[in-house]
Amino acid sequence: MSDVETLKAEVKKASARAMQAKMDLHDLSEELPVGLENVMATAERVCSAYATLADKKAQLKAVEEAA
Repeated sequence: MSDVETLKAEVKKASARAMQAKMDLHDLSEELPVGLENVMATAERVCSAYATLADKKAQLKAVEEAA
């Protein structure tokens, strides 16, 4: 598998993880104040997931531009 194909697969997985984390936070917010103790940990997971996604997209862009 080429670097581009590998990175595309990683972007797809990171995107799915980020979307799931976002939906988890959304679902949690609908139940407030129940689950209030989980908001910060879930929000941090969302931030981390989107940072990973941005990093993978930047890597993919760099590899595609180099090709």
